[in-house]
Amino acid sequence: MIRTTFTLLVASIGTAFAAPHLDEEALGKSLGGWQGKTATYALSGSNYRTYKPEVSPTPDGGLFVSIRIDHLRGVLSSNDHAVLEITISPNGQIASAQSSLALQGLSISSELIRGSASAGANIGGVGAAVKIGGDLVADLSSKLLREKIVEAGRVSFPAALRHNYNQLYQSIRTEDGKPVAPAIAPTPGVLPAPAQEPEKPASPEPAKPAPIEQPKPAEGAKLEMKAFGR
Repeated sequence: MIRTTFTLLVASIGTAFAAPHLDEEALGKSLGGWQGKTATYALSGSNYRTYKPEVSPTPDGGLFVSIRIDHLRGVLSSNDHAVLEITISPNGQIASAQSSLALQGLSISSELIRGSASAGANIGGVGAAVKIGGDLVADLSSKLLREKIVEAGRVSFPAALRHNYNQLYQSIRTEDGKPVAPAIAPTPGVLPAPAQEPEKPASPEPAKPAPIEQPKPAEGAKLEMKAFGR
């Protein structure tokens, strides 16, 4: 009896949370498309490169995702590097995030940002994910500010991390392939094209009436008109 109850409990836990996975192709598409193992894109006037993520399962049935991101500074300068690490819970929501930057000899690491029980309580896991991402960027930005970093591409590096964080969250899928995050809202100010009305078939032209012939006067009438004219 105890063994049966334990088996049912394990089965119920397994069905309650479908094992999540990461849609790597969707992530690459959101970053401009994979070219081999990387995707290169421009953001805030600077160029960045994201490598395909390394994904491993966690003991509780979730995922641990690690992504490397480069700030491309040009041929004559060494690139900057960053690592974004995200832990995904068994229900597909982001449980924690952490990041570190390497800027030509200078290392900056964020705190481990965890989702709290109250974060996003009113709007579900999306609110918690937004808060974790916001806290992560705020932590890195404040530490960059203390180091008096002024180069544009370096100052916007936390924003590039946030961009990757958002796109990764949109790429999390449940076991049946459904996205965990809601669809991205349309860009404000961009309206869909109005639907075109189907073309109406051309109506046939009305038939032209046959010309009416004037009646010819009788021969006698012509003679009388001639006589009247004299």
